[in-house]
Amino acid sequence: QGERAMASDNVSLGMFNLEDIPPAPRGVPQIEVTFDIDANGILNVTAKDLGTGKQSKITITASTKLSKEEKERMIKDAEQFAEQDRKKREEAEIRNNADNLLYTAEKTKKDLGDKINQDQKNRIDAAVSALKDALASNDVEKMKTKSDELTKVLQEVGTAVYQQASADYTKQKGKAGAATPPPSGEKVVDSEDYKVK
Repeated sequence: QGERAMASDNVSLGMFNLEDIPPAPRGVPQIEVTFDIDANGILNVTAKDLGTGKQSKITITASTKLSKEEKERMIKDAEQFAEQDRKKREEAEIRNNADNLLYTAEKTKKDLGDKINQDQKNRIDAAVSALKDALASNDVEKMKTKSDELTKVLQEVGTAVYQQASADYTKQKGKAGAATPPPSGEKVVDSEDYKVK
């Protein structure tokens, strides 16, 4: 309960865990979260794993019964710390983006395997290492810069892979499209000499 951007700066009304979800790679599980507030102010929160159908829920029947003064203080704090909260949120988003980018880079390198050469792998590794160092330093600007650099490297590698695949396809198509001699015993007739009646 509260007006602040970060959950840690507000009052917790309750917690629950969605358990017994089978392990899966990042981004695979899909969790549907539903918030329902009825006319009496009762809050129902449900989390459901769409893969297994398992769900967990909590019902909050009474808030913390904050006094009017406490509510006003919380609103004032939200206004007073708005810029600080915005920066915290931005930093959290940049950090999450960097973590996701690191995961994507490792997965891309693994998935592409021998489709990328050693130089491309080395460039990815160097950019990954630089981003990990930036995360460890807690320097937000450095995280942004190194995330952009890794993104650029991944895009260049992806472009090279697609260009190579396109060249291979064109080469294959060229071989397959070459004129093949007719099976033995069949006569080839030029269309200009042949009339349909």
